[in-house]
Amino acid sequence: MRARFDGPVTYASLPFEGVGWAPFESQRIIMVMVAAAGARRGRPRNERAHRAILEAFQAQLVEHGFADLHLEHVAARAGVGKATIYRRWASREALALELLEQLAAPHIAIDDCGDTAAELLAAVTNALRAVTETPFGPVIRALLSQIASNPVLGDPFRASVVQARRDEIGRVVARGIARGDLRRDVDVELATELLVGPVYFRLLFGGELNQAVAERIVAAVLAGYGAPGQHVPTRHDRRGRHRLLGPTGRAGAGS
Repeated sequence: MRARFDGPVTYASLPFEGVGWAPFESQRIIMVMVAAAGARRGRPRNERAHRAILEAFQAQLVEHGFADLHLEHVAARAGVGKATIYRRWASREALALELLEQLAAPHIAIDDCGDTAAELLAAVTNALRAVTETPFGPVIRALLSQIASNPVLGDPFRASVVQARRDEIGRVVARGIARGDLRRDVDVELATELLVGPVYFRLLFGGELNQAVAERIVAAVLAGYGAPGQHVPTRHDRRGRHRLLGPTGRAGAGS
C-alpha cells in the first residue's frame, strides 16, 4: 500500500520546465495528479535521476514492449540502482502511468475561441496529433493492451487522462449548446466518444490519421448534433486542402 500523501501540491510547485503551454484546468488536474503520485512515495531527492528513469523506461518500453520490460534494465539505462526506482514507483504500472500522464497533459486543453466547430475540431486534432506527432504515440501503442486488460494501469489511466479529456470536451459541448450551435439534448458522453473514438480505432486497426479525417469526424458529429437549421459546409482553400466551416459558415481553426 502506498504511503499517505500529506503535503499540498499546487500548479506553481510542479517541477516541469520548458513546457510552454497555458495552465488550463485539465492540464492542472493531470499534472497535480502526477506530482501527488510521486509525492506519495516521497519527493525524489534527485530530480535529474527521476527524469532519467522516466526517459529510460520510455525507451525500453518502445523498444521492447511492456511484457519484456524489466526494471533492472531500466535502472541500468538510467544509471541508477534498481532500489532507486522502487523508492519512487511501486511497480512497472506506476511508472507507466506517470509517463502517460506527463506525455498526455499538453494535449488535453481546448481554448474557448467562440467557434463551436473550431473547438470540436481541436478536440479531435488534440488526440490525433498526440498519437501521430509526439512521444505519446509510441508509448500509448505499447501500452494499449495493458490499459485494456490490466486494471492496475487501466483504471487509474481512465480516471486521470481519459476523464480529463472527457471533462474538457464536455465543456466544449456545453459552450456549443449555450451558443445555440448544438442541440440541447446532446449526449455528451457519446459525443465525446464519437469525436475521439475514431482516432484510437484507426490507431489500433489502421487507417489514415490526418487533418482531412479530423474534419470529416467533426462534420459527421455536427450533422447529428447540430442545432436545427444549422449545417456544416466544406470547401477547399487556395492550397487545395479540405476546409471545415462552422455552423455559421466561418472557417474552423486548423484549416
